[in-house]
Amino acid sequence: MNQLKSFAIILFAALFTGVGLRAQSVSREVAILEDEKWWGALNDITNGRIANAPDMPYDKNTVVSLDLVNKNYSNCVVPFMVSNKGRYIWSDGPVKIQLEGGSIKVVGTEEIIVENCGSNLRSAFLSAASRHFPSSNVLPPSEFIASPQYNTWIELVYNQNQKDILEYAHAIVDNGFPHESVLMVDDNWQKYYGNFEFKPDRFPDPKAMFDELHSLGFKVMLWICPFVSPDSPEYRFLRKKKWLVREPEGYSPAVVSWWNGRSAVIDLSNPEARAYFKGVLTDMQEKYGVDGFKFDAGDPSSYIEGEVRVYDGKSYGVRHTELWAKLGLEFPYNEFRACWKMAGQATVIRLQDKPYSWKGVGELLPCMINSSMLGHLYVCPDMIGGGDFATFTEVDKSNIDQELIVRSCQIHAMMPMMQFSVAPWRVLDTDKLEICRSAAQLHADLGEFFLAEARKAAATNEPIVRPMDYSFPGEGFDSCVDQYMLGDTYLVAPMTTQGTSRSVKLPKGTWKDEQGRKYKGGKTYTIEVPLSRIPYFTKIK
Repeated sequence: MNQLKSFAIILFAALFTGVGLRAQSVSREVAILEDEKWWGALNDITNGRIANAPDMPYDKNTVVSLDLVNKNYSNCVVPFMVSNKGRYIWSDGPVKIQLEGGSIKVVGTEEIIVENCGSNLRSAFLSAASRHFPSSNVLPPSEFIASPQYNTWIELVYNQNQKDILEYAHAIVDNGFPHESVLMVDDNWQKYYGNFEFKPDRFPDPKAMFDELHSLGFKVMLWICPFVSPDSPEYRFLRKKKWLVREPEGYSPAVVSWWNGRSAVIDLSNPEARAYFKGVLTDMQEKYGVDGFKFDAGDPSSYIEGEVRVYDGKSYGVRHTELWAKLGLEFPYNEFRACWKMAGQATVIRLQDKPYSWKGVGELLPCMINSSMLGHLYVCPDMIGGGDFATFTEVDKSNIDQELIVRSCQIHAMMPMMQFSVAPWRVLDTDKLEICRSAAQLHADLGEFFLAEARKAAATNEPIVRPMDYSFPGEGFDSCVDQYMLGDTYLVAPMTTQGTSRSVKLPKGTWKDEQGRKYKGGKTYTIEVPLSRIPYFTKIK
């Protein structure tokens, strides 16, 4: 029987290896226990819906295959899974994971570690974090956490320009939203990719723009990517220096496809190329007063072994994505959608763009919970209302599901970070706008609490957003994804579907809601949630 099982593992490794895992691959198989639930691997919905954080936690009935070598499914991915039975799986290198037939099969090129650490989710997570991704004890700048963030993408899309950016910023202030915060200027401010000069027809005086935004209280970030437009002066300079990712044979730069066309790519595994790129960004800070950068488009599909060649001969796929994240970490004002590993670090993570739909709203909580179980401490749940810009183009308020926008905003308000992009004053009626303004103010009012929790997370590895089963093991919360704990203090149960009521299961003890009503724990209650309410509870004994 043991020989048969060993043969099956070898066969699985041979079939599942493919591009990116060489012949010396190693594998482990873990049988899923009865009632065992597993979290981890990736934090968000995937392209093509191969697997989802909303489907987590995984159990013995799950069937899914994940390639965390060359793919990230537009996610942050970590070679880590953790269970409510006190077990975890970890590898320092990229892995492929298959759940089927009641087991988890993992193939990689480096040691695959399987450990038993206590008997619950918390004991396993903290043990893994301490050993494999200890916190750096550094947290992002306070503006990310203590106040809502703002991003110009939905309002301006590819028409980023000085006039409209300033109008957007002034509207934030004029509409009474907290604004001692971060403002991100999104894609297409630059002449072309690889160039870091503002389009002069759209930005007549970028330094004056930064000065005015700073005077309003904003820290200002710029969208950037690792791509370079072919045949530009920058391309010719970088080609001569051999600082671009190359074709598999010869010395010609590789030109790869991404969502904005076909471009060359900076080779971050080359120390000189990396130093050049960092120097360009630092120059932007000194010249204009840029506070930081939104590090977008670092997905591993541009660096697949066999399709391109990199300087160090090893940083393919997600390893190159990690280099992108490590570069960004040198700038405290950073944001990422795609990264590999980096758990415990002061990287600001934003979930992949969600659709403007109730399904998208319903995905926020499970994705945020799973992000925590990956070890990412500072995470923002996408943009309020979703990142689908086409939905909000040239629409009037009568065509907007205003309840959806409000509920999305309320979910964000009780998270460590929240981010506006669509202007709520453009798409909401006066009464709905006031609800969103109150939610934004609630987040700001809780700013010191969120900062205190961030400091604890940086010191202890304890996540800020916690699955119910993490905090209350053995009380029947192992599959709960529509309520969560903020630290040890608040049990949050927002509306994630249409309607004005929902059920809430309270752990043992005595609890009090945000309106002062007391509840006996260990029971499930149906509560009324009018559109103006964000339900949350504190334990009083």
